[in-house]
Amino acid sequence: MPVVSEAVLTQILSQLQSLQVAQQEMGAKLEALTNSNSPPSPEPRGLPISRTNGRQTKSPMNGSTITDSLQEREKSLYPGRVLLTTYPSQHGILPFNLTWGAEDPAVRGPVICSRLPSSIKVRNAIGAHSGSYSIYRALSIAMGSLDPMYKPSYEMTEPPVDLAVPCKSWYGTEGKNMKIVSLDPWGHLVPSVWQKAIQDKSVGGLGLDIRPSISVTKAHIKLKELDDSVNRGELFVDGKIVLNTAPFEGVLDPGVEVNVSKAAVDPIWYLPGVADRFGISESLLRRALFEDTGGMYPELITRPDIKVFLPPIGGLTVYIFGNPSFLRDPSKILTLRVHDECNGSDVFGSDICTCKPYLVYAIEECIRTAQGRHPDQIQAERERVKQSGGSEVDVNNVEKGAEGVGAVVYFRKEGRALGEVTKYLVYNLRKRGGDSADRYFKSTEMVAGVKDMRFQALMPDVLHWLGINKIDNMVSMSDMKYDAIVESGIPILKRYDIPPHLIPPDSQVEIDAKIASGYFSSGKQVTQEDLKKTVGRRWEEVEH
Repeated sequence: MPVVSEAVLTQILSQLQSLQVAQQEMGAKLEALTNSNSPPSPEPRGLPISRTNGRQTKSPMNGSTITDSLQEREKSLYPGRVLLTTYPSQHGILPFNLTWGAEDPAVRGPVICSRLPSSIKVRNAIGAHSGSYSIYRALSIAMGSLDPMYKPSYEMTEPPVDLAVPCKSWYGTEGKNMKIVSLDPWGHLVPSVWQKAIQDKSVGGLGLDIRPSISVTKAHIKLKELDDSVNRGELFVDGKIVLNTAPFEGVLDPGVEVNVSKAAVDPIWYLPGVADRFGISESLLRRALFEDTGGMYPELITRPDIKVFLPPIGGLTVYIFGNPSFLRDPSKILTLRVHDECNGSDVFGSDICTCKPYLVYAIEECIRTAQGRHPDQIQAERERVKQSGGSEVDVNNVEKGAEGVGAVVYFRKEGRALGEVTKYLVYNLRKRGGDSADRYFKSTEMVAGVKDMRFQALMPDVLHWLGINKIDNMVSMSDMKYDAIVESGIPILKRYDIPPHLIPPDSQVEIDAKIASGYFSSGKQVTQEDLKKTVGRRWEEVEH
């Protein structure tokens, strides 16, 4: 029996999709002719959906008045027919030019996904801004809290630090040259770079609804664990990065706080590049995103000409310790942790995993690096003093070296991107099944069907956005994160695991299972027999 190549299958799928689009267009045109007597719409027509609700609730006194009022509000918000989707050949559709990876922002073009009348016909992206929070925006409009026509004012919102500036890794239009495909590198510069396009037509602009997908700010962070480290002499107050917290009533020791720069990043996907990263066709990616989200975005199918998609998922936050410009300077030491969200541990201190202790340890390493107090920096400075003719006393008196920079990238991928509900179900299975390390990953697979859905291929994009070209210290044991970063072209000079004394007893199951599966360990080796012997705490155990 002849074997059909993937290329042939892809061609067949593409032709089927073209037929589907043509059929949908014909259906829409036929519907328009059939309903030619219906009220005109200010927008392109789509398929009609009934606006009546058979489950309306009326109060005895004024039920009809309330119902009429709600219907009037609906008509005022959405006076036209329901527009289910659009098509490339539809009258008036002319997407604003967007060439992903172009060096000149005028050629690259802005990302426009707005459905406002001023922008809907020039949209060049599918989806909505703010990721999963776009649902709350829709709810706010429905309740009358937010004017759907409101356009934000970006006055005095520009970044206070040069956290990310245009660099070589931002550019590239195909293949391996394309380092960034899952976020818009220009996202934090939108109000300045495309100011003219955003300005109202009354002042000579285009009046387009173009929004930032990245914001940058400065802040102080405060963690009790850092107070303890200062008290133990493991961290030092320098008045620049680590500051004494001002006294406040009722607290004997207010502790310390840390000066940081940070950025919030919403995902924006360039679909051909994302498909290439995962080794699948763009048509398969589009079909999966459409079919397996309940048909949420029909334009993934009907608008193959639009290559940019704003997925309704969580984004990421970057925390920078020290001078942000050092991230782009290969002469400076960089300590980095890429951390995937774990609400139970990071926020509430659950001890079933090492997420919080590992995160805090990484923050401390980042602080030491920014201050020049990392052991490698101190050793380098001692060597410099020695080579310059310094005495043994001079060498031994060296307490810090050249300042470096630290970064923690915090991704919203709760429960290995399986979600918190699934994670808790897995916890139940583990505890009822004896919670041995040899069944750690198997328990997840039994509930979720897969042990991990984070798929780290897109993760390095944010590092390239920051201009990082090498990592001196990688505070991570993950082989998947390490491989993804190195394969993207960023070398990692040293990686190290979490110190044993920071591992909570109940999370030894996690650590041993990960080491046995290929996670990095500087010394410990784990056999299958060891995994069977490593058992977590039972629910009934309350004494320690």
